[in-house]
Amino acid sequence: VQVEESGGGLVQPGGSLRLSCAVSGRTSSSGTMGWFRQAPGEERQFVAVFRWPSGGAHYADAVRGRFTISKDSGMHTVHLQMNTLGPGDTAVYYCAAVSSRLILSRIYSGENYDYWGRGTQVTVSS
Repeated sequence: VQVEESGGGLVQPGGSLRLSCAVSGRTSSSGTMGWFRQAPGEERQFVAVFRWPSGGAHYADAVRGRFTISKDSGMHTVHLQMNTLGPGDTAVYYCAAVSSRLILSRIYSGENYDYWGRGTQVTVSS
């Protein structure tokens, strides 16, 4: 199983970025995929995930209303559109996936995900 992330980079405050993540090597009719992030000196934190079938999108309070996660139909690819970025969003963003539709209480812990990307840096700075 390979997890490939793309996107990220340097953006000014108030700007936007789009991250993408594709999982290959395993197919599943159900799953949970999304993003966690880790800033220097801080613990990894949940950002957003998408569950299927049904389940939809879920967001951390810190990003709700600014970030949008979506999944390509029929593919194990998710996108994270990040708008109105601020310095507090600076972190390494990691894609995470598991071949099951996690119950809601379990989506927030990275321990429940089997596959991880290598991370992509997002820096918000003027």
